[in-house]
Amino acid sequence: MHNSTSSSSLGPGGLDLSQVFFKSISNTHPPSPTKRHTKISVIGVGNVGMAIAQTILTQDLVDELALVDAKPDKLRGEMLDLQHAAAFLPRTKIVASVDYSVTSGSDLCIVTAGARQNPGESRLNLLQRNLTMYKGIVPELVKYSPECILFIVSNPVDVLTYVAWKLSGFPANRVIGSGTNLDSSRFRFLIADHLDVNAQDVQAYIVGEHGDSSVALWSSISVGGVPVLSFLERQQIAFEKETLEKIHKQVVESAYEVISLKGYTSWAIGYSVANLARSIIRDQRRIHPVSVLAKGFYGIDGGDVFLSLPAQLGRSGVLGVTNVHLTDEEIQQLRNSAKTILDVQNQLGI
Repeated sequence: MHNSTSSSSLGPGGLDLSQVFFKSISNTHPPSPTKRHTKISVIGVGNVGMAIAQTILTQDLVDELALVDAKPDKLRGEMLDLQHAAAFLPRTKIVASVDYSVTSGSDLCIVTAGARQNPGESRLNLLQRNLTMYKGIVPELVKYSPECILFIVSNPVDVLTYVAWKLSGFPANRVIGSGTNLDSSRFRFLIADHLDVNAQDVQAYIVGEHGDSSVALWSSISVGGVPVLSFLERQQIAFEKETLEKIHKQVVESAYEVISLKGYTSWAIGYSVANLARSIIRDQRRIHPVSVLAKGFYGIDGGDVFLSLPAQLGRSGVLGVTNVHLTDEEIQQLRNSAKTILDVQNQLGI
């Protein structure tokens, strides 16, 4: 397929009207070489990929957005649909192609493409199909954007982030999974709902696997800077562990509920990934629970494994992992989560 980009060659014989529509001022110089052109590529234009692309556009994060998908008609349709909204959006060049060369020079490559699970298909077989798909995606992204940060959204995100890391040959700080950033947002929402406060004033993390073995860090929850559990203890206010576990269960089941109701999740993950992209592209150095190489943290060993830990993100990717205090029980749960991921990962043979 052909890229469709804005063109000023509308005059007779392809005359470039931009040369006659504007008159140059005298004593001009070329643009400063320090001027930065930012570019994000989104691989996969399904519901998740387009929610991410749309949110990135509305938040004015980049100068150029590239879309890649294996289905040329849908890809072109999505690109045109976004381009037609140009009058309502910050100026961004939008391109699309089935050819990965369109991603050349990307600062951030977001991979949402992935095989869907067939009825009765095992998780391992699904993973093998995703591995085959990634073998066609990751080397192409590395070829055209060797300095980019790879950002993995496809599920199971922790294992596929490991796969992307192995296939890319990139240093670990430049391969990141969306991990439990969205899980933590759901967690913060539920806590805020219980306390009737703004979710932005709640500090709370879900770590570990983006899945059933995730770990809620109850010991680190604070609201407006006040540690919740220690505050309750000081005030001699009783709380039941079952209530806490119920909230965590709601977090784990949230995605399943949305999928059962509307068929897929899209908007929340779109906002989550755009939020992470902003921290990276703008070098904001914010802390996010994302999937990173976790070997050596909290006694996690037994192999290279990616899972979510609160990490500082900036222009070079993962700048470091926050030294959050975990209880002995939380550390053990985190190690169990790592083992769950490793058990699946080791079956892939890579």
